[in-house]
Amino acid sequence: MQQKRVTLANGIELDVVDDGPRNAPALIFLHGFPESHRTWRHQIAHFSGIYRCIAPDQRGYRGSSKPQGVESYSPDKLIGDIFLLADALGVGKFTIVGHDWGGAIAWGVAIGGQHSRVTRAVIANAPHPAVFQHLLYTNRTQRLASQYIREFRDPANDAMLREQGLTGLLLKTMELDRPSSMEPEERAALLDDWKNAEAAIGMLNYYRASPMVVPAMDEPFELPEGWAPPALPKLTIPTLVIWALDDFALPPENIEGIEEMIDPLTLVKVPGCGHFVPWEAPDRVNAAMEEFLAATS
Repeated sequence: MQQKRVTLANGIELDVVDDGPRNAPALIFLHGFPESHRTWRHQIAHFSGIYRCIAPDQRGYRGSSKPQGVESYSPDKLIGDIFLLADALGVGKFTIVGHDWGGAIAWGVAIGGQHSRVTRAVIANAPHPAVFQHLLYTNRTQRLASQYIREFRDPANDAMLREQGLTGLLLKTMELDRPSSMEPEERAALLDDWKNAEAAIGMLNYYRASPMVVPAMDEPFELPEGWAPPALPKLTIPTLVIWALDDFALPPENIEGIEEMIDPLTLVKVPGCGHFVPWEAPDRVNAAMEEFLAATS
């Protein structure tokens, strides 16, 4: 997939795949941690014949701008990048598609843009912002699965990051989901990407700038006094949520009650698949997206 350099109005520069007919409906694909635009390689190949498929390496990743300050990765800036990218490419309305951290950003883009520019949303294994913090406080499985975030936020690891890139910290803190299911050449390219020390800091700044609280395992499994979920409007654009059920990091408790926050909602569960569902189960993701996009066109 060929990329081009796109400069946003805020000065951030992104390397972007922009494939498919320019006058076709636009799909903007957002990758998660610790990947790149190639998270969506199977979907772009499948849909670029009839849709304009746009997939950036987001700020902090690969060759895109990598500001080193944590303040450059607050949710408003990450969400703002996507609207500015659409502006820079001359895209008015679009469907937002996201996985993992890209899904977290996609929730914000969809909720904020549902009455203006965002016509549909497709979210894969990324919890709704009203759900995730509640689970971190109350659910033992989710809290245990998220302890790596505490390590990611620890500045004591920065010396190792600058010397080794991201690889050492990933091996230290988390089990990479089903690495054998990735094509060897894709895995080799990803390992090479992780050597970039500036990108390692940028990628971890997504976690460091996030307001989410990850309690330690010895803290009470209860909501703090006075805590309330964020006051977010209901999502009222057609939304497809795809959830791989064998996700080590995000168990299926994340989709319990999600229908109360989204209407109309299409929920597709993918059994026997781990976290990286866009490339672990591309045929099932493509089929779910194809049916959803056709039904909501």
